[in-house]
Amino acid sequence: MANQDVGRDGENLAVEYLSAHGFEIVERNWRCIAGEVDIIARDGTTGVIAMVEVKTRRGLLAGHPFEAITAKKLARMNAVGVHWREQAGLHERVQLDVIGIILRGAGPAEIEHLRDIS
Repeated sequence: MANQDVGRDGENLAVEYLSAHGFEIVERNWRCIAGEVDIIARDGTTGVIAMVEVKTRRGLLAGHPFEAITAKKLARMNAVGVHWREQAGLHERVQLDVIGIILRGAGPAEIEHLRDIS
């Protein structure tokens, strides 16, 4: 399976996970001059908008998915969030979330959601 396929499968699993946990998917793969965000979702319980970065791995040989979230990645996520808020006309804070997914062959994927990592 190619890396793009792994990433796409991970994003689809993340959308299913978020929807099952009360989030409304607002946008997918939103792009602007500052970069791209995998998923923008609204928490159905709190109403908070989350910019969600999805990191998917086929195992742990390349490290845990969360290890790919660097200070540079967080800064980019914040910048994308600012652009999205401006475009959407929102003034409220947008939180940064990360979903890490480990695909385990034919078995179920391991999904972990870190909320408000900023």
